[in-house]
Amino acid sequence: MDVQKVEAHIVGWLKDYIQKSGTKGFVVGVSGGIDSAITSALVARTGFPVLCVEMPIHQSPEQVNRAISHIKDLEEKYFNVSFQSVNLTGVFDNFIKAMPVVNDSEQRNLSLVNSRARLRMTTLYYFAGLYSYLVAGTGNKVEDFGVGFYTKYGDGGVDLSPIADLTKTEVYKLARHLGVRSDILQAPPTDGLWGDDRTDEDQIGASYPELEWAMEKYTEGKVVGDFEGRKLEVFQIYSNLHRANQHKMLPIPVCIIPPDYKN
Repeated sequence: MDVQKVEAHIVGWLKDYIQKSGTKGFVVGVSGGIDSAITSALVARTGFPVLCVEMPIHQSPEQVNRAISHIKDLEEKYFNVSFQSVNLTGVFDNFIKAMPVVNDSEQRNLSLVNSRARLRMTTLYYFAGLYSYLVAGTGNKVEDFGVGFYTKYGDGGVDLSPIADLTKTEVYKLARHLGVRSDILQAPPTDGLWGDDRTDEDQIGASYPELEWAMEKYTEGKVVGDFEGRKLEVFQIYSNLHRANQHKMLPIPVCIIPPDYKN
């Protein structure tokens, strides 16, 4: 991958999009992870105003420190970058208190995890509305179009997706080129939504390089019977998640009413 050309292409695409949209800048949620790090670095390079928002919800100090340090690095390099911290822990705790406890199952926990992501989306759009900014998404290709590893109307609720055509491996290559901090490069990928140390690989059951391999094979039309051992296991993980999460990746279905029903 020619990282210099990729960087220039994305920055040019961002500048062209915002000029045509008539908006004034970008807002991006910065979590301390690799995807939000390169997204914020790329939008900073456009020269348009960029608001980096850090939104902890029972977050580990390591994640918070990485996010803040990264944003400070950007502020030192780019005059157009500003920083806003919004601690959503109290908001989330009050949300839990307001919700009825139907059961105490893993499904309820997952629902609350997704609610965290949606609180952050709401916060980003609050600032976007204030300043007439666009919300820049941080999802990569495997998450957005492979396994659907994001929250619908949470981190999936964005105005544009600068890195959604890059695999996680390509994200790391671009991050090194952009000079992203070593602590972010070395941190295991995590969505940071569970309030513990579980990683993306813990949740999915496969690493990003494995998922990239499975995505390629799935696109080629390979089937379960073509593999065995660990490759079979990974291919099944990918295939199952890809099918189960189609509702996130496809346009919202619209019930079309036959014209004669309206006459």
